[in-house]
Amino acid sequence: MKQLIIVYFSVALLLSCNNNSGANNTQNSTNINAAQDTAANFFPVTAFLKGEVNNIKTGGVTPLKKITIGNHTDSTWLKMDSIEIAVSDFLSPIIDSANLKKTFTEKKFLDQTINAFTFSYDPIDASNNNFLFKHWDVYVDPDKNIVKRIYLIKTANDGKTLQLTWQTGKWCKIVTIATIDGADVVVKEEKILWNFDEQ
Repeated sequence: MKQLIIVYFSVALLLSCNNNSGANNTQNSTNINAAQDTAANFFPVTAFLKGEVNNIKTGGVTPLKKITIGNHTDSTWLKMDSIEIAVSDFLSPIIDSANLKKTFTEKKFLDQTINAFTFSYDPIDASNNNFLFKHWDVYVDPDKNIVKRIYLIKTANDGKTLQLTWQTGKWCKIVTIATIDGADVVVKEEKILWNFDEQ
């Protein structure tokens, strides 16, 4: 799986950089591909997350889950089998090229402020999009050519908005947002840690 990811991003970055070799590199955010093209090959987000879950299960470190509601935070140790259940909302529907390349676009750019290539995905027609994931970003370390972070926004069945930030090899955070009296309100935050060297 890691080799597939490296090959995918190496080819994507090489093609993008070659097409924009004359771009001004002094800007904080260099646009590699300004046009919103329908991507031929999307990054396999679901497969990546499942691989990360498997790494946690076999990594030998018991994950710690912190739940914050309002100003109150509780912590609990997760069983290895529970990690997949804890992030299950973000494992379906599947994000890959096969089911999305006709309805979503991919934008690529180098964000020098965070030192990452960013791949952003949005629906072509947001008003007529039934896919539960509304937006996601994949951040790639340009030096190591590995995925640093994934960010997903999903509409839950109850109308709430779920956001996942996945920091590769370290932690993930799930934020639940509800619309109350016309305003978006964070009703719950859940953070799962499995690397206690860097929090």
